[in-house]
Amino acid sequence: MQIRVYYEDTDAGGVVYHTNYIKYCERARSQMFFDDGKKLGENNCHFVVKNIEAQYFKPAYLGDLIEVKSEILELKGASVNVLHTIYRGEEKLFSAKILIVFVSDFKPTKLPEDIREFFNKYLSK
Repeated sequence: MQIRVYYEDTDAGGVVYHTNYIKYCERARSQMFFDDGKKLGENNCHFVVKNIEAQYFKPAYLGDLIEVKSEILELKGASVNVLHTIYRGEEKLFSAKILIVFVSDFKPTKLPEDIREFFNKYLSK
């Protein structure tokens, strides 16, 4: 997913503010569902973030066109480990391993089969 860096994304020096990288990852993860025609948050079921391991390599700047690439590292009963990597061209700027958990009524719940099949398309092999 490509994202243009706007003024609102940056600090006073025109550098992307650190928390926005995580927002970009969330947008890319949501876009995976939207591209597949799936809706999020139906029947009081959704994903929550349990853990984030983030690494910052180089800054993105105002006006940059960046790309977020997403792959599934691991599928478990109720959780999914996602790797998001952000690039400017070929240059790696940021990566994050994000563990998300599927919940129903705010309790961890086994991934439904259709969601499991959906994530299998993005599973790193």
